[in-house]
Amino acid sequence: MEYAAKVPLPDAFVQFLEANGLDPSIYTAIDSIPRYIRLKPGCEACLEEVEADLKCKLEKLEWLPLFYSLPPQIQIAGSRAYREGKIYGIDASSGAAVLALNISPGDHVLDLCAAPGAKLCMILDLLGGSGSVTGVDVARHRLAACRTMLQKYALGDRCRLFVADGTTFSIIPGRFHSDRKSCESGLEETGDVFKEWTSRRPWKERKMAKKNGTAQLVSKSHPPELIYYGPHSGVVGLTKRELYMILSDDEIANHGYDKVLVDAECTHDGSVKHIQKFEQWGWGTLQDRVLDADRTDNLYALQLNLLTNGFSLLKVGGSLVYSTCSLTVAQNEDVVEQFLKENETAELMEIDAAKNWPCKGGCFPKTWRFDSLTSQTSGLFVAKFTKVVI
Repeated sequence: MEYAAKVPLPDAFVQFLEANGLDPSIYTAIDSIPRYIRLKPGCEACLEEVEADLKCKLEKLEWLPLFYSLPPQIQIAGSRAYREGKIYGIDASSGAAVLALNISPGDHVLDLCAAPGAKLCMILDLLGGSGSVTGVDVARHRLAACRTMLQKYALGDRCRLFVADGTTFSIIPGRFHSDRKSCESGLEETGDVFKEWTSRRPWKERKMAKKNGTAQLVSKSHPPELIYYGPHSGVVGLTKRELYMILSDDEIANHGYDKVLVDAECTHDGSVKHIQKFEQWGWGTLQDRVLDADRTDNLYALQLNLLTNGFSLLKVGGSLVYSTCSLTVAQNEDVVEQFLKENETAELMEIDAAKNWPCKGGCFPKTWRFDSLTSQTSGLFVAKFTKVVI
């Protein structure tokens, strides 16, 4: 198959790609990369109806349950299946990152960089009527979009969402409180108790927010802000003191999260569609967003801090998946290598499902890379860790 670039890539970007061992032809394949959707569990019988609605044939992905590919020009947002919550758009490589978590019934899962929310929805779908999911994002408006998705797809019962910096977030899963309450059932609760969530905020709170304005990106020092919680997410019945309780490392070893996903902020250079946007934005902005050395250095530090903090909240024996939609070594293998040097309780794991994935091995053992030419997906790097006892 031949790929023809619509617009020649700038020399600086080509040099950037060559320095990272990347094939520039990856970025000329936009018209050949399918669009992907995930069918909500229980909607399998509606497949023909969905095909008729979208006016195209859906191709089932044998390596990724409930995922289908469709021609890239098909728009799903106007379809009845989309409006009714039977399908949602999510790239197959992102689905693979979630699948790598190997989620089991009853797991308590942390999605540390949850926006825009498709992976969060898939995690909740996999859990079904058990466990819980905690979604965290530094961007208030993007996390509000996640909340809208949860409500649209009726997936919010076991989820809670916090606007917070992922490098400092420290709230543990609700199961710790359940275990503690069962041991201390005779103790009287003190303080305000969380009742069922409502979208309506108290008048005084709304007035204060209007007066002070609301920052869309929160700082490290900003306390976690709970913007949504489902009735079975482990929040209802807790006091604020209990919800924001800080545990010791020994307590987290037993009561931390079973699974953690760190899909970290990156330069997005692995996304063909994202890079193609610079044709409209102007290639000059590429320098600031992708090529600038200071930005990539800052991202490396952020990615390492996100991975480190996510791992600190993982219970012993739990699994953490680190992913980015960058294909550069600096944001992927270099981060993994440094993290392993600094965390003696961390071990890289084999990803069992990867033997069926249409992808390539990374530059570090047990890591994997998706790209548009090899995988017919958006670019993605995936690594999986577990926490062991030393």
